[in-house]
Amino acid sequence: MRFADIAGQEELKRHLTGSVDRGRISHAQLFSGEAGYGTLPLAVAYAQYVCCPNRAGGDSCGVCPSCRQIEDMAHPDVHMVFPVNKRDKKAGEAVLSDSCLGKWRELWHESGGYFSPQQWFDRLDLGKTMKGLITAKESDEIIRKLSFKSFSSEYKIMIIWLPELMNGDAANKILKILEEPWDKTLFLLVAERADLLLPTIISRTQQVTVGRIATERLERAAVEGGIADVAAAHNMARLAGGDLLELRNLMRGETDALRRECFELFCRLMRLSYNDKHLDLMSWADDVSELTREGQRAFLNNAARLLRESYMIHAGAASISYLWGEEADFCRKFAPYIGNSNIEFLVGEIERALAQITQNGSPRIVFTHFALAVSKTINRL
Repeated sequence: MRFADIAGQEELKRHLTGSVDRGRISHAQLFSGEAGYGTLPLAVAYAQYVCCPNRAGGDSCGVCPSCRQIEDMAHPDVHMVFPVNKRDKKAGEAVLSDSCLGKWRELWHESGGYFSPQQWFDRLDLGKTMKGLITAKESDEIIRKLSFKSFSSEYKIMIIWLPELMNGDAANKILKILEEPWDKTLFLLVAERADLLLPTIISRTQQVTVGRIATERLERAAVEGGIADVAAAHNMARLAGGDLLELRNLMRGETDALRRECFELFCRLMRLSYNDKHLDLMSWADDVSELTREGQRAFLNNAARLLRESYMIHAGAASISYLWGEEADFCRKFAPYIGNSNIEFLVGEIERALAQITQNGSPRIVFTHFALAVSKTINRL
């Protein structure tokens, strides 16, 4: 993975390559951002740049043995750790990343490095409720691998994807390594929810915040992907919100049904909240809990988006709203109920629910609490 293969993020690319060129390589770095922003590809491209003996012009060469090995996810000094699990796991059986490396390589090459946690869990066939984890056994394996001498590169590199899914024992073992690292050892943690990590882990890492991809770059990606209508490409890029995965879904039409379902759930929640129908809200929570974890996350993210747009309309900024059709009609009517008195509380409840769902909380409990909290706030207006 070369930096040239990554959509946008030009300023961040210059910062990362510049730090390597100046010899300022922090032993532990935390890349944080949504999967569709290119967080994992950036970390892999950074590792490739560090290892490449022929880097020039702000990028790795892409053709040397080191670059080719990293592209194939087979470099002896670059190790990958990611959440794993399996349905038929026996009691006491430890499922480690290496046992799933073949599936990881397949998904990496199919997606060009851009894939969501749910796509990975689907590849593992974990079903609706099961999630991947990084266990203490995996941490022991990390320590074992890093205790060896490097084979061909100056650095031994450990890339940990979704470290927020480490259990407590695993996190504490990783913390000890970060406190007393081996010489020429580089940890790259790649997180979507860095706030769920231990504060002591965060404090021992150099943070690399990966932001949204520029709309102009996504618009170009839509055109390159076969969207001939310039206006359609522009609208898709705006709707994607800086997320290349969301853009790809829009281009394939795969988000239409999910976006529609999320919109209907949002409308239903707000109408029930306004009318203070608590029993119906309980039924609503049951319906949302039947979605997949990714569907639940999608609903919460869409709810945050619709609340934000409604607040902008309420504040007189409708001219820069990204809404049209049914969404625009509903939010114009709903906007008077979203203001300074409740927008922060509502967004805070969404963030709380997202964190709880990410931590494998019970969806029925999470969304029941969420619905009742929203109801009280909307009812006061």
